[in-house]
Amino acid sequence: MLPSPILALITITGAALVSATNVAQLQAALAAGGVSAVYSTNSNYSTVTAAYNRRFTISPIAVAYPTSDQQVATAVKAGSQQGIAVVARSGGHSYIANGLGGTNGSLVVDLSKMKSISVRSSNNTALIQTGNRLGDVAVTLNAAGRALPHGTCPYVGIGGHSGYGGFGFTSRAWGLTLDTIKSATVVLANGTIATASSTVNADLFWAIRGASPSFGIVTSIEVSTFAAPSSATVFEYNWNKLNVSAASNAISALQTYAATNIPAELGLELVFGAGPSKNTVYMGLTGAYYGTGDYSTILAPYLAKLPKPSSKDITPGSYINSVATLGAPDSLNTSSKPDDTDTFYTKSIMTPEGSPMSAAAISAFVKYMANQGYTSDTAWFVEVELYGGSNSAINAVPLNSTAFSKRDILFTLQLYASSANYSPPYPADGVSFVNGMYNSIINASPANWSFGAYLNYADNQLANATSLYYGSHYARLKSIKGSVDPSNVFRFPIGV
Repeated sequence: MLPSPILALITITGAALVSATNVAQLQAALAAGGVSAVYSTNSNYSTVTAAYNRRFTISPIAVAYPTSDQQVATAVKAGSQQGIAVVARSGGHSYIANGLGGTNGSLVVDLSKMKSISVRSSNNTALIQTGNRLGDVAVTLNAAGRALPHGTCPYVGIGGHSGYGGFGFTSRAWGLTLDTIKSATVVLANGTIATASSTVNADLFWAIRGASPSFGIVTSIEVSTFAAPSSATVFEYNWNKLNVSAASNAISALQTYAATNIPAELGLELVFGAGPSKNTVYMGLTGAYYGTGDYSTILAPYLAKLPKPSSKDITPGSYINSVATLGAPDSLNTSSKPDDTDTFYTKSIMTPEGSPMSAAAISAFVKYMANQGYTSDTAWFVEVELYGGSNSAINAVPLNSTAFSKRDILFTLQLYASSANYSPPYPADGVSFVNGMYNSIINASPANWSFGAYLNYADNQLANATSLYYGSHYARLKSIKGSVDPSNVFRFPIGV
């Protein structure tokens, strides 16, 4: 028999199973701490280990469901004492199934039973446990007249979202979700429950704002909130058929427009999809305005550079209505139905504000979408998200104040391709199609172009991932990792 803590992994029919002795030890340790868990012998194992991205089938040793910080610590110690990789799962939307470990044999610490939110009117902060999802956070904060910058998908977990970034249409005004964090409670690899802030465990605090899953399990975050805007307008313009020239101009004109004095309260993105014929693309302009006055006057100089749209949909209303509109068709109440799933591959490119996409890169990119995109057997889209531009709160944060590695970004591009019916199997040429789209930009850009990649759009096949995801911060992150997790308990693809 293999001695504990050596972990024996036996691959049978593609799933990694753990020796019965180690499973028994894990069960005993978790049970002793009162931590409920699901194992491969349980009837609901396949349900609780199903990945959001069905391109992945991952077999963890167990999924634990703690209800307190102490139970999280119990689970971490139970895994680390046997050399088992430990990962946290908040909402479960990891693009590469890192919330299940990314590879077989991990202990998943599922935080879905830790969903407390308390809003403090005395200093406009909120204490949010990381088992919450964005929709529920938005509703609870709004009831107190407060809000946070965050993404549009209601089912995304606040833990991973705030750990790696957290971008939404209010981010140009309020920053990323991680920029709002004032302190956090973190369970470390040795089971210690630590507080991290600018004055306590400052290195850990720096690291968890940009790379948190590699350093511990963040069980709660204290955040600064913002007054929910008195009104908001969501807008969507659609062009059903643009030729290559017009679509290329839309991207280049947005780069120019963003540099004008546009208000921070304006958030927007371009969305591209397959056109109705070769050499064409679909394009949408989606955004929201949270300021005063008429948004259309502010947007008019950009729209003047584009052809007349095929259609438009303008939705004025309250702040929380804008969150619901942007999150549709999902409800902000994430307990109303199970999360949806998808089968996809994605890549990202963060373009530097000081060196925007070149005319050659834009042209090559749009030609690729208009031709290879037309014939692709995937259901694909591209988002060109405006991070920077004038008055951007994201780029106003000093680079070295958090572990988030890009504070000079104009656009973040998400290149996303699903199977045609969003279910397995994934088409054999899907990955190469997305890589070709990515390379159409990179190969037409300067050799020393200082672009990056966004960790919340994780890609486990990305070349030079360490540099693109962590940038100049990687050396410091490695040093902190060595101090707080020397045995690399918290490990998964593309982690530190």
